[in-house]
Amino acid sequence: MPTKNSGCLDGIRILDLSRVLAGPFCTQLLGDLGAEVIKIEQPEKGDDTRQWGPPWFHGESAYYLSCNRNKKSVTINLQTEAGRNLIRQLARHCDVLVENFKVGAMTKWGLGYSSLREINSRLIYCAITGYGQTGPLASRPGYDFIIQAQGGLMSITGDPDGEPCKAGVAVADIVTGLYAHSAILAALFHRERTGEAQFIDIALFDAQISWLANVAMNYLVTGEPPQRYGNSHPNIVPYQTFQTADGHLALGVGNDGQFQKLCAQLELTEIAGDARFQTNAGRVKNRDLLVAILQKKFAQSKTAEWVEQLTAAGIPAGPINTVAQALAEPQVAAREMIVEIVHSSGEPLKFLSPVPKFSATPARIQSSPPLLGQHTDEVLGELLDMNEKKIDWLRQQGVI
Repeated sequence: MPTKNSGCLDGIRILDLSRVLAGPFCTQLLGDLGAEVIKIEQPEKGDDTRQWGPPWFHGESAYYLSCNRNKKSVTINLQTEAGRNLIRQLARHCDVLVENFKVGAMTKWGLGYSSLREINSRLIYCAITGYGQTGPLASRPGYDFIIQAQGGLMSITGDPDGEPCKAGVAVADIVTGLYAHSAILAALFHRERTGEAQFIDIALFDAQISWLANVAMNYLVTGEPPQRYGNSHPNIVPYQTFQTADGHLALGVGNDGQFQKLCAQLELTEIAGDARFQTNAGRVKNRDLLVAILQKKFAQSKTAEWVEQLTAAGIPAGPINTVAQALAEPQVAAREMIVEIVHSSGEPLKFLSPVPKFSATPARIQSSPPLLGQHTDEVLGELLDMNEKKIDWLRQQGVI
């Protein structure tokens, strides 16, 4: 039984056959919640992201370090039957398997859901692919950049007069990892109640389509293709950036009451009572005229002065921080969103910390991202009861 202050998923074991970002991000979140995550990697090479540098920290790429904490690394060559047999044996001892190979690859190797469920009827199997297990594009590989483009995101991101633009973070991968994470938690809850395990089909393309949210709904309601608005909002005005005397300001006026407060703070009494701007619908219709008036006013003072004045009046506003400035925000420290732990090299290293703040079962970083194959002997010895001689033989044969 979980002890006091153990993680929510204490006692749950994850067999992680995923690489790059969507899958590893999902399993990292599960590890943050206390699950034991066994990361299976290709001998000698490992996860592709291990080579995605610079920058590096003691030979490990920052990209790899971003999504592989709280895991154990075990190297197994899936191209060998002996290696695949090791996966079957490990699956007997696991609650969840996560993989992101192309559709059909795991089945071809005898490691598909139908095969492994015969070995472990309680195994929850989550397959992450670019386009899902069905449909005309199912055989295609999934890459975040292509998914952002094909999934409509780039068409609504960027300056109206510029080219379509991707997000600065691999958001299709990240949101897919979040969907996979929540789906696995739901499946574990269902299994707890009924004893029934199941297969979970997660696609990057589906996740990206879902992430269009209100913009997609605008189209479904009107039939009009959404446009790029830069930093402006298609349905709310003023909700955008404004140039100030020394930089830029992010302003979000979400209702008519906040707009009246804004007019008072900017001493724009002439537009406060203007019928064209009384409602959000009117402000959207007369967007260009209103924005020009506000821009002229915001250019008269510095960003920090506007942020202090507007937030004090209850108007959502903030600076456009660099990443360095964002991580230096006092709120980041107060929420303990950056923590320092010891890397496998023995050197301290800072990480972004888990987001959920549980009162009874805290999420935490218990170990740094593992070195390649760091836990191979440990896992095979403890879970499969292999002795040192057997493990050495497998290594000599190129199986591990």
